[in-house]
Amino acid sequence: MSHKATVWAIQQRGLKPATKIVLWFLCDRHNPDFGCFPTQARLADDAEMSISALNEHLAKLQELRLIHRVRAQDPHTHKRLATRYILGFEDGFPPEPTPETGDGFSETKSEHGCDPTPDSGHGAISGFSAKPSPDFAQSHLRNPEINLVREPLSKPVKEEEDAAARDAEFDRFFADLLTALGFAKDAPLPAWWQGWPARLHVKRWRDNLGLAEARIIQTALETRGDHPNPPDGPKALDRFMERAAQRDALAVAASANNKKAKRQRKAAQKPMPSDDEKAAFYAAKVNSAEYLPPGMITSSICGLMLARGLVTPEHLQQRLER
Repeated sequence: MSHKATVWAIQQRGLKPATKIVLWFLCDRHNPDFGCFPTQARLADDAEMSISALNEHLAKLQELRLIHRVRAQDPHTHKRLATRYILGFEDGFPPEPTPETGDGFSETKSEHGCDPTPDSGHGAISGFSAKPSPDFAQSHLRNPEINLVREPLSKPVKEEEDAAARDAEFDRFFADLLTALGFAKDAPLPAWWQGWPARLHVKRWRDNLGLAEARIIQTALETRGDHPNPPDGPKALDRFMERAAQRDALAVAASANNKKAKRQRKAAQKPMPSDDEKAAFYAAKVNSAEYLPPGMITSSICGLMLARGLVTPEHLQQRLER
């Protein structure tokens, strides 16, 4: 929570009550050090409204240049992360659009040319403007039966719903992790456990180290024996998680070696073929028309075949001379 942000929200005038409530809860989720990264599901629950209604108020706030939304992805897994909300009083808020370009937004290279954000309103670029361009608006007016403004939202809204579902699932896991570490439910958390950065740090245990969520919670519980007090932040658990990943990797390698040893023992237990079986096998090769590689028929094998009358000396000599 940022006192400066909530005071700024209260000072805004001319907003409808529901829109101002959304702005206030956005500011309530703002962290002075890390920024503002609440999910739409969390905001909708805070404001006690549906996600569709929430999006309308967010679009209005963006149109009034009180907020700016930026979509983000995890650089390792490329999964959708919670949208970042830049508030109007923050230093990183985009400048006012210029008349020459129509938008005038001085975006970074990473933001330039990216697709509309899932909650960016009516197809806005990088979530900047909720208004359609003049040409787009005219096309919409000429044929009112075709909603050209709303149509592009169908796919992003589905992506936003999927992202919200993933966020909700991860929030449940994150809450279980905090409980395993000894944090009381609904108790105030230290700063290093708050906001999006802490969650991203925990996600790296799963995505980079390959630990399952159940394994992370198990490791967290194991740390309580030597460290009964909850850690100050997720970074304090990195060493424990790395060791858990190493132990798991060694266990997998040991299991693979045991399976390989079993296969080798099983192969070693197979009985060796008898002289009769050897003679019959190679006699079939000699009496066939297939090619015999040099050195395939040894002198001992020749003796076995001749002693049993499986081949004639003349035919054997012809086959070996080819």
